[in-house]
Amino acid sequence: MKKNNFILLALVLLASVVSQAIELKKQSVNYGTADKKFVGYLTQPKTINKMTPAILIVHNWMGLTDETKHQADRFAELGYVVFAADIYGKGQNPQEAKAAGELAGKYKKDRGLFRENLTLALNELKKQKNVDVKQLAVAGYCFGGTGSIELARTGADLVGVISFHGGLDSPTPTDGKNIKAKVLAFHGADDPYVAAADLTAFEDEMRNNKIDFQLVKYGNTVHSFTEKAAGNDNSKGAAYNASADVRSFKSAQNFLAEIFKKNK
Repeated sequence: MKKNNFILLALVLLASVVSQAIELKKQSVNYGTADKKFVGYLTQPKTINKMTPAILIVHNWMGLTDETKHQADRFAELGYVVFAADIYGKGQNPQEAKAAGELAGKYKKDRGLFRENLTLALNELKKQKNVDVKQLAVAGYCFGGTGSIELARTGADLVGVISFHGGLDSPTPTDGKNIKAKVLAFHGADDPYVAAADLTAFEDEMRNNKIDFQLVKYGNTVHSFTEKAAGNDNSKGAAYNASADVRSFKSAQNFLAEIFKKNK
């Protein structure tokens, strides 16, 4: 009986420790310049008290919503400092697809502006307490997946880049020579929004510039496979896929453990 009580107590204590380990500190962060204002989202374990690897998260076409914050929290629960960027700017919060498409299109057409706002967000992440600026990664979703690779193409000091169902095209593929990081791209094999030619061009860009990259394709999977709000109807071209979601996040977790360990 005493032995059973001891085991029960140990399990309760273990559960308490695990719960405390993933308790997060979350806050909005105003940043930008005199003429460009943004509101990002900072999330991290409450227990962090030393220099720690950090991740910049880039939102999907709907902007910095609860969906993006949820994804940021998932990475923070792994023990990292995480900052979700606000690419569109303060007050720019599209409520429906048409407005979101117009905003996302603006930045996809003007990659210089896109990169400028991405860099501002990365610089804000670097300013945060306990961030190890030598161990930085970026991860993005859909529009943000495109953004994560665009940031790497600027020559930013990143050790890792992760794209979840992002557009992989580049108007200036020669900029791939500036990429310093390892690249991991997750793609739905049946995604109708990413042309086969863009996938080929992405792989060529990576190979031509000798980038350490991985392109992971999930079968029977379309666009937005990490987003539950996308529903489960593949015929719409965008749908949640629980298996691809779990697999991609686990692979991202392993990738981060690898790149950060090697750069300590």
